[in-house]
Amino acid sequence: MDENLLLDLLNTTPVVDGSPTDELADAAAGLRWLTAHDQPATADEWRALIAARSVLQEIVRSVDPTAADPAAPSQEAGVASQEAGVASQEAGVASQEAGVASLSAFLDGVAYRPEPGPDGLDWVLDLPEGRSAAARAVLAWDALRTKRPGRLRACANPACRLFLVDHSKANSARWCSMAACGNRMKARRHYQRNRGGSE
Repeated sequence: MDENLLLDLLNTTPVVDGSPTDELADAAAGLRWLTAHDQPATADEWRALIAARSVLQEIVRSVDPTAADPAAPSQEAGVASQEAGVASQEAGVASQEAGVASLSAFLDGVAYRPEPGPDGLDWVLDLPEGRSAAARAVLAWDALRTKRPGRLRACANPACRLFLVDHSKANSARWCSMAACGNRMKARRHYQRNRGGSE
């Protein structure tokens, strides 16, 4: 269930009525969020959670969403567009590497230890006090990255700040919600195509 914790954390900075918001902006809201997600609700946990969220959002966003975008410019768009795309991907990789390196602050003190159980050994996760929710989110990100690469991504709508985990067989989901962002982006492209053709 830590995948849900991770996705819920990443999605705590939505755009509401055209303005970016932060659902963890104050301590009271952060403590309520931690409690609702069955995590220790302390000021240290809240501060670590906000810091981890910033790093994780940067890492996930650093992956170029147009790399697998079927609506991305075609070869006719020219060499300049392709070079810009390569430069964007290289910058994204550098940003992702820097972000991954900064995750160590949330993982210090995390350990798995064996414990005898009824059917053999059970592995118990020991988490650092004051950073356990942040550590869980980082571990969930890494589990998704290694077991289901490319499934965690930012919504393809540039005006949206939400994230999604693609559970589709084809790994082709692009929108946090087809009803909201997907339809909006399709309508925008349709309008631009028709407007471009009428001039």
